[in-house]
Amino acid sequence: MACARRRPPKGVRMRRRDFMALLGSAAATWPLAAHAQQPAKMPRIGILDDAPMWQAFRQALRELGYVEGQNIAYEYRYGEGAPDRLATAAAELVRRPVDLIATYGTPATHAAKQATATIPIVMIGVGDPVRAGLVASLARREYHRQYRAQPRPRTQTAANPARGRRERDARGLSRQSG
Repeated sequence: MACARRRPPKGVRMRRRDFMALLGSAAATWPLAAHAQQPAKMPRIGILDDAPMWQAFRQALRELGYVEGQNIAYEYRYGEGAPDRLATAAAELVRRPVDLIATYGTPATHAAKQATATIPIVMIGVGDPVRAGLVASLARREYHRQYRAQPRPRTQTAANPARGRRERDARGLSRQSG
């Protein structure tokens, strides 16, 4: 009498197939999940020479959703107005490396321009960048991008500083993409 081979019940065979399919799909998607979990690069803004107006700059970025330590980082370097210290501070920012250098005033902007030709520089408080030798022309973008600030409506009052923001939100003027 030949020994009859017993077959496992159908449910066990299906579970084994399901398990093998699950194992195969997990192995296929594992590299994708590992790649998706890598943290995004946090933009770093280098601020050269501190001035009180940088608080407003950081506040404006915060209103746009950029929270320091969560999705943006700031690197502060102070030159205390001395040209040699500004040059050293700008070189430190370039070595960090930062994604953008924000400067206030002509001496700080000169120091940043001498330190790098690849990192974008946002200059604030520079009266005449052409006469200062920072750019060849306001019409031509040679070294770094130039942005002209647009005046914002001043509707907030001392009694209610949030009033202006609410009115701009109601009219759809704030946080416009551009």
